[in-house]
Amino acid sequence: MKKNQKTQQLQIRVSRSQKLAIKKRAKNAQMSMSDWILSTVLPSAQTKFQDLLADLATSDTPSYAFAELLDWIGPMSAEEYELAVSEPPAVDLEPYWESYLAATIEHAAVMKHAKPPGWTQGVPPLDEPHFGSSLESLRLHLLINSPPAFIERNIFIDSNVGDRV
Repeated sequence: MKKNQKTQQLQIRVSRSQKLAIKKRAKNAQMSMSDWILSTVLPSAQTKFQDLLADLATSDTPSYAFAELLDWIGPMSAEEYELAVSEPPAVDLEPYWESYLAATIEHAAVMKHAKPPGWTQGVPPLDEPHFGSSLESLRLHLLINSPPAFIERNIFIDSNVGDRV
């Protein structure tokens, strides 16, 4: 089965005037009523975010999946970003990736002058520190230079959203 294949049905009750208004807006957008409602309730940026997180959760190479997420969020405006990441992950992530994601989302919000989503506050820090390099000589540098959102989650890195190490 294809990802996002429509296999379920949802019915809602609306008044006659509400139905006419929905029909008019869908027609103006050159969309079916169903597609217009879905695009309004589940904006494509939110759907894309959840799809990227599903890829992260199932990937044999999660660092590549995460890089794709970074490439996607990097050029977004603050408004686009806030909408895209507003909902928590719909998939279970390994604790490291969950913490790394929350730190990344918070750090990107700071960089974009955007409001971070509330769901990140519920993501606990890692029990043990994780360093972005296995070189002992870099640990002090990472401890000093990691962005605050990562430090709070016990992750010590030396890159920002959009950067590559």
